[in-house]
Amino acid sequence: LVNMACFGLISVELDEGVELPPLQIVVMQANINKYADASGDHNPIHIDQEFASKTPAKGTIAHGMLVLAYISQVLTSAFGVSWVSAGKIDVRFKTPARPGDTLSISGKIIRIENSDGRKIVHCDITCTNQGDEVVVLGNVEVKIGDNQDCS
Repeated sequence: LVNMACFGLISVELDEGVELPPLQIVVMQANINKYADASGDHNPIHIDQEFASKTPAKGTIAHGMLVLAYISQVLTSAFGVSWVSAGKIDVRFKTPARPGDTLSISGKIIRIENSDGRKIVHCDITCTNQGDEVVVLGNVEVKIGDNQDCS
């Protein structure tokens, strides 16, 4: 039996093989522009269609960190404050996300460890576009609990 009081607001069952709540989101140029303003990253590959159309990308692309923010939304939905305060992610960007793309983000718990009164949850995370091209692949680690009796 797991003492859920140790874990705060978590929306997924902590068990290997459990799917994380999926997210589908459409990448919009307006959001890319807002992200550019918020981050200070005004590289024209992200915000200038005329410039970007003359590059190998053949159009604007979303900031990688914007895509990671969408992935973080899935992880926050699943693990709450534990993700925000004690989460780690390792990703590989495979294909750029473009305005108009519909991104599908999914994940699965692949392993759970017990360490010093905490659960360490390991997940695979995938972000694909509407053509099933992989945009981002990653591994996630979330420490859950606070050294209470959480076994």
